[in-house]
Amino acid sequence: MTEVDTTKQSSHDDAHDIKLTPFLAFKYVASIVLLCFSIVIVVALIFTGNTRVSKATNPWVALIVMTLAVVWLSMIEGQQASLVGLPPVDPDLYKDTHPITYKNAALAFKGDNLDRYLMGRQFMVLLVVFVINQCGSPLDPTVDVLGLPDGVKLVFLDVGLGMIIFTCILGQLTTQVNASHCMIDFINNYFALFTLYTAMAVEFSGVMHSSYLIQNILSVASGKPIQSNEEPKSGFTFVFFWGRVLMSLAILGFCLAVTLSALFNGQTMMSVKYPNVPNGVSVFLFFFFMAIVGMLEGMQIAFFAVAKLPAEERGTSFFGKKTCDLLFKGNGENLPGFMIGRQLTVVFSFFLVASITGLNITPGEGENIFGISDGAQAFLNYGFHGAVITTILASITWQLAASAFPMAFLNNPVTYILLCIALFLEFTGLCAGAWVLARVEKKVQGLQYDEVYVGTPEERMANNHADKELTPDQDVGHLTGGGFTGHLCGSHDALDGPIKSKDAIDAAA
Repeated sequence: MTEVDTTKQSSHDDAHDIKLTPFLAFKYVASIVLLCFSIVIVVALIFTGNTRVSKATNPWVALIVMTLAVVWLSMIEGQQASLVGLPPVDPDLYKDTHPITYKNAALAFKGDNLDRYLMGRQFMVLLVVFVINQCGSPLDPTVDVLGLPDGVKLVFLDVGLGMIIFTCILGQLTTQVNASHCMIDFINNYFALFTLYTAMAVEFSGVMHSSYLIQNILSVASGKPIQSNEEPKSGFTFVFFWGRVLMSLAILGFCLAVTLSALFNGQTMMSVKYPNVPNGVSVFLFFFFMAIVGMLEGMQIAFFAVAKLPAEERGTSFFGKKTCDLLFKGNGENLPGFMIGRQLTVVFSFFLVASITGLNITPGEGENIFGISDGAQAFLNYGFHGAVITTILASITWQLAASAFPMAFLNNPVTYILLCIALFLEFTGLCAGAWVLARVEKKVQGLQYDEVYVGTPEERMANNHADKELTPDQDVGHLTGGGFTGHLCGSHDALDGPIKSKDAIDAAA
């Protein structure tokens, strides 16, 4: 690396650095300590044989599966930040220096493949989180773990704070922080390419295709046509597409029937972990946390959509204006904070839904749901049907609705309440350690900021490589707003950390 390159890299590093205050340092240290404790207590639980996977196999299998799941989740989450942020950038700028990134982009940005990837990826996230839950969630809450008090076990194991902390920090936020600034370097590997192909295969399977029916219904309801980069489907392609939609509706209906039947009959893990909770309340909690997930998924779409509008056009009601005033306070300083708090709340809800939908039926005792085979019952006990329901009804549907009706989400009083909760969770610093680990990961992997390779948006424009214009209408019926849309490749306004204002970073650049 030449002296000029070293100086340029150093200036970009300085632009992304934030001032380390005593309070911020305390949050970093406390979060890392909490992360270490969470890992220890969850691993200790696994080696008691008191989780579904460790009981069915052995603790080492559960630990290895959980570790691999967290590693893969980190790629799934980080890759989204890269692939959603790179479309405006001319790929010729990184074609020669990052050939595998170029391969990822060539596949993901062809036609409507980015939406296909995001739909498949959404199911992968839920599936992986459910796997982590089966590996690290207790079957019997009364089993001793390291001699810890019942209150500590309740919070960290039964409620799942331990799994939430290490899943958010290790499996999501650390790579999201790096990938939001190092998009080009982050996916320049075959692990990322494999993950992209896997997500595309998941979408092609048709399990999630009922989401496309919802997409078309919302398009008609909003009066906004879906923007597509492909020709209308016809002939065999048309029949094959709608055939998978019907198959997906059948799968979704079966999954809902299984879940509701088990909940009303007290045959889920809810009756084991919380035996005093009535079955009817369990059904209510199932739909309640699905709605919470849906609101948070839709809110990020709506927030990024209105961020592109003039300030006077944001919010048309009392709560809409209060939401915008809080979210875009200063220079949008609370938007990254919302993303962090949202992540904690969503993962917490995912784990709860996983516990609610996980079945507690022993195969071979004549109680198999709907009289299915013992093998099918053993599979359903892992709760993966809950991942299908949550992906379609609590995630993709709400994201599509928010892309069609962003103002409706913005003006909803629940949106303001959830925003306040998300910002409070970020303020607590529970996941502040993610920035420490992100810095370590960046050093170890040698990740460079995007502007080192392609310059800032202003530099690209000056060099006749201006970013493609993306209008708000292009968000309608699409999931691309669900990542980090609005954070431009090579800019300094993504997940730098709990900064006071983007102005401070720009002044340092």
